[in-house]
Amino acid sequence: MSATTTEKETARPAVRQASGLSLALAQGGIEFKQFVRTRESLVFTLLFPVMLMLIFGSIFGSVVITPPGEIPAVTLSQYFVTGMIASGIMATGFQNLAITIPIERDRGVLKRYRGTPMPKWVFFAGKILCVAALAFVSVVMLLAVAVAFYDLQLPDTGQKWFTFAWVSVLGLIACTLCGIAFSGVAKTGRAGPAVVTPIALILQFTSGVFFEYNDLPHWMQQFAALFPLKWMCQGLRSVFLPESFAAQEVAGSYELGRVALVLAAWCVGGLVLCLVGFRWTTKREG
Repeated sequence: MSATTTEKETARPAVRQASGLSLALAQGGIEFKQFVRTRESLVFTLLFPVMLMLIFGSIFGSVVITPPGEIPAVTLSQYFVTGMIASGIMATGFQNLAITIPIERDRGVLKRYRGTPMPKWVFFAGKILCVAALAFVSVVMLLAVAVAFYDLQLPDTGQKWFTFAWVSVLGLIACTLCGIAFSGVAKTGRAGPAVVTPIALILQFTSGVFFEYNDLPHWMQQFAALFPLKWMCQGLRSVFLPESFAAQEVAGSYELGRVALVLAAWCVGGLVLCLVGFRWTTKREG
């Protein structure tokens, strides 16, 4: 075997890897452009959390939820903001994919994708890249509004920024995988919003987004603890609220170790559900 032949064979995996990366990036760009051009998705996924933040923040105003005389005090609007950031991540991952994928399946888009020479993983990579970009935009928008109107303090240490990063990333991965897996529940594209939206609202109301989690009924706390949103909210409170507020949590601390464990478990579980439950065609197509 000549040296030239050996060099060519060694270079092939790198060429394939570069080609696959290029395909994934191109697919992600296509997904992002399609999303931006769909006004309904743009408003519901990106602008709706901001509107909720403005509305509820105005209602809550300066209501203080820490014990009298505690310094620094935490207002209900600041508490609510941390939950809305987690909800924004859930909206871009879970809600967005669980609604749009059934529409694409209904229109035969997924069936055509499966019939092309493009590797199947490229389709999912494009979805993930699009969701990551949307989540970044959503978080930046929510943080800008929170800082401007509700005196939310950005993390002042590298450790808090690191916590913010891993909570957001693990939460986004879990929500994205669950969104892909749950997309098989809706029988038609029209049924997607009707199936997904009530679930998202129930999780928001029970996970300490609209109300202080510690004040919710015990059974509701137990229910919310089964799902990622509650732990995303709790992890983000450790980033944006004072360390002294940890005493107001149910366990008396932010439990960051458990937050990481639960979110990582949902990432693994979401992947398993994707592999088992994702469908490229509707049931009537077989």
